[in-house]
Amino acid sequence: MSKIKFGTDGWRAIIAEDYTVENVRRVAEGTARWMKKQGEGQAVIGHDTRFGGQLFAETTARVFGAYGIKVKLARGFVSTPMVSLGVVKTNSGLGVVITASHNPPSYSGYKLKSKLGGPMIPAQVAEVEDEVPDKPTVELASLEEMEEKGLLEYVDLEQAYMDHVTKSFDLEAIRRSGIRIGYDAMYGAGQNAMRRLFPDAALLHCEYNPSFMGQAPEPIHRNLQEFSQLIKDSGNIDIGLANDGDADRIGMYDAEGNFVDSHHILLLLLLYMAGYRKEKGKVVITFSVTEKMKELAEHYGLDYEVTKIGFKYIAEIMANEDVIVGGEESGGLAVKGHIPERDGIWIGLTIIEFMAKTGKSLQELIREVYDLVGSFAYDRDDLHLAEEKKQAIIKRCKEGSYTAFGQYKIECVEDIDGFKFYFGGGRWVMIRPSGTEPVLRVYAQAPEAPEVRTILDATHKALLG
Repeated sequence: MSKIKFGTDGWRAIIAEDYTVENVRRVAEGTARWMKKQGEGQAVIGHDTRFGGQLFAETTARVFGAYGIKVKLARGFVSTPMVSLGVVKTNSGLGVVITASHNPPSYSGYKLKSKLGGPMIPAQVAEVEDEVPDKPTVELASLEEMEEKGLLEYVDLEQAYMDHVTKSFDLEAIRRSGIRIGYDAMYGAGQNAMRRLFPDAALLHCEYNPSFMGQAPEPIHRNLQEFSQLIKDSGNIDIGLANDGDADRIGMYDAEGNFVDSHHILLLLLLYMAGYRKEKGKVVITFSVTEKMKELAEHYGLDYEVTKIGFKYIAEIMANEDVIVGGEESGGLAVKGHIPERDGIWIGLTIIEFMAKTGKSLQELIREVYDLVGSFAYDRDDLHLAEEKKQAIIKRCKEGSYTAFGQYKIECVEDIDGFKFYFGGGRWVMIRPSGTEPVLRVYAQAPEAPEVRTILDATHKALLG
């Protein structure tokens, strides 16, 4: 059997190829062994809308039962943040989510959640990985016997999440404001909660469809063309929200159907939390996020820290320090007053509440951000390359072989996680291999969108010849 490796955010593999019942049993055994060593006796398990989610969740539960671990098992599909919150609310030692998040529909995965309600820290993930056996070693317990012995309880994680949202947001102010909401679930696990919260919203792809119509459920603009067009055509949607497969990431649109990327959402969150609500705390961002966040943090006199790519690094800091806003370029964002977890629905509600409380449109709030840190544009390309070609590019980056990309001369380089080449004047390009897919990511920022495209094209030409 092959060794199972956890990537940036859990173990992911192609269903029926490496993601099999047998391999899920192995990973569940490693998790159970780790829990026993930690003296933890209870776990929360849930799955998203992917193919076989219930089967793999129940398989995990049955392995835990064989080890005498009590399981709180979600009925039906749930979002990752619902499981994370469930871990905290039930005082459990760990959470497992059967999900491949934003990856293509052929993938499934296995995410680990800590007792604090966020991603398990890297050191603990490595410990779990070391416990995974080469093949399953225990007979699966039956769900019926587990229930009889008190080792299995079915729980409504969605209702617990809804109760938490109702207590935490001024939903009445949002409803009174008349803000008209559009929502694209991308066939993911956020669909039921958003339908319940906003029954009058314009809903798209809010059906159960494990094929995701062949589209990776990642809430970035190129995957949301239909949603963008819906907003443009309707003329009466004030804000559009989209979530990924397990609803921990967010994409956003303004009233004109223009995509609002994670960098802008992070800046809006910091403007609301620090500028309007006068909250204090540290700002934590991953390496691929715009340096405008540093400028805004300094404007409010707040400490900031830049981490490697992966929300788990932010969660680890949130578990130990007072963090006001944390986030990554890929749409995983978190704010103070919630669990240390990215949560696409929660972040969407925060921005909608910001609009409701101020009476301002999303465009007006973005202009407020620009007044403080200047305007900018950003985009990202994903290059699907042969592994040999990808590694050759990374090698050249490490060796400092690149001095310019087209007309853009490199002034300095940072390599916290990947390689960020600065050109001056708020312009940069970043190159980094994905931690979950066979992809080379190329990110760029410039004052205006057309120049971002110019930088990306020049970079591609230099990388690929």
